[in-house]
Amino acid sequence: MLAMDYVGRQKRFQQTLTEQKLNGFVVTHAANLRYLCGYTGSNGLLLFLDGRRTFFTDGRYSEQAHDEVKGARVVIPRGSLMAAAANLLEKAGSATVGFEADLTTVSAAKQMKKLAPKRVRWKATSGLIMRQRVIKDADELKLIREAVQLGARVYEEAVSAIHPGVSEAEIAGRLEFAARRGGADGMSFETIVAAGKRSALPHGRASEALVPKRGFVVVDSGVILRGYCSDMTRTVYVGRAGRVERSRYHAVLEAQSVGIAAVRAGITAMEVDEAARSVLRKANLDQYFTHSTGHGVGLEIHEPPRLGNKQTETLEAGMVVTIEPGIYVPGQGGIRIEDMVVVTETGCEVLTPVTKKLIEVPSS
Repeated sequence: MLAMDYVGRQKRFQQTLTEQKLNGFVVTHAANLRYLCGYTGSNGLLLFLDGRRTFFTDGRYSEQAHDEVKGARVVIPRGSLMAAAANLLEKAGSATVGFEADLTTVSAAKQMKKLAPKRVRWKATSGLIMRQRVIKDADELKLIREAVQLGARVYEEAVSAIHPGVSEAEIAGRLEFAARRGGADGMSFETIVAAGKRSALPHGRASEALVPKRGFVVVDSGVILRGYCSDMTRTVYVGRAGRVERSRYHAVLEAQSVGIAAVRAGITAMEVDEAARSVLRKANLDQYFTHSTGHGVGLEIHEPPRLGNKQTETLEAGMVVTIEPGIYVPGQGGIRIEDMVVVTETGCEVLTPVTKKLIEVPSS
């Protein structure tokens, strides 16, 4: 089991607080708590205040918190977590305290301001922790690689289940059982299996619909392994693919290959998106590409950066992103091919090991 450098992460975030002229910060978002101190429960609050860290949770998680939380003092208050944090703020005197505005409900923000001393100045912030999380360290990359490998193995289970007359739900069930059997914490998202005409639905979650005797089947799945997500999509064809189907498949595959080739530190997210999209434009298929080219992956399945039109964020070494162009032709079917890659200074490392050759499943 890897021992994450939680104290090092906290120190780096403390430097961010100093740069932002903040005396303190309240963290409540589950993924940020796990990233900063290792806590995996469903109720917690981490308070940075004057260089010290205090973690609050309720009695249900007392033993778990004392076992998991690193780099912070654990407190189990009788009342609300925010009320307990407010008691520490009372002792701190005048302070400027930040909070995760984009991850905090309006009611929770009101409660913070109501419970805290009047002399506390609250500062709404956005993405301060995510800016640190978006660059994966070596330990995170090791876990992500392992999650991708497990995701690839369970995908093979799904492919072996694809036959005419089998329901999408059964294929997804086989894949998800294999994931649990292989050690996954759970699935990164609800598994997508979309067959035949339903493959034209970009997010066609597995249903009771049956695999037809002829047509594309899109399988998009991901596992969570020790907190970190994987994400991959492959598209197979049931029966013998015709000229149009092959042409469309290879256009998507070329778009994905060109998108991957564009990835490197220093390029903008929208430039990667345009690289992939331009291939489909030349093939007169871009009108069927209805989503962005990719997104970041880590402790959450959708993280910055988003690789889409007008996304000006610059890619940096250590980011982990998907490259997943697709086309979705209403009434006919769809194709998507997705890999996870790690951004490097000179290009990227493709993590997903599964073949992208067009697989044809016998129709009988």
